[in-house]
Amino acid sequence: MIRLTPPISNDDVKKLKVGDKVLITGKIYTARDQAHIRLVNEKEPPFDLQGSVIYYVGPTPAREGQVIGSSGPTSSYRMDELAVPLMERGVKLMIGKGDRGRKYREAMIENNACYLIATGGAGALLASKIKKRKLLMYEDLGPEAVYELEVEEFPCFVAYDVHGKSIFRGGSDE
Repeated sequence: MIRLTPPISNDDVKKLKVGDKVLITGKIYTARDQAHIRLVNEKEPPFDLQGSVIYYVGPTPAREGQVIGSSGPTSSYRMDELAVPLMERGVKLMIGKGDRGRKYREAMIENNACYLIATGGAGALLASKIKKRKLLMYEDLGPEAVYELEVEEFPCFVAYDVHGKSIFRGGSDE
């Protein structure tokens, strides 16, 4: 088990190996399709992309007394092209579910970044690891806005590492 606290360094990324269980404690950021489109064009976002962690999630509304609603990962392949410029600007970890395309994987290795997966269907468990939530940008996107999340021992697994290994058999050739 590997414990990480953002910001994530190049050395942190190099230590990660496919299949490793990772627990993240600290600040991570949410972004899905529409947020990625906008974020790519942001000259000065309200958080430092360098060493950051982006979680592909659109949480459900929080019930009274909760920080956030169910927060399961979304399919990551939709962010493949948009993730590349963010990695070039310093994003080190992306968390989602499912396989990624070849171009994404090549860019990930080139930019010393890593792809983690969270367990789909475990949105309530993952929400319990989120201790604080703060809206940062794109409020008009509702649950797909960019939020800063304070997480404690947020569980993930390394799906792709910078050593060219994949948790998926063969991976996607797209």
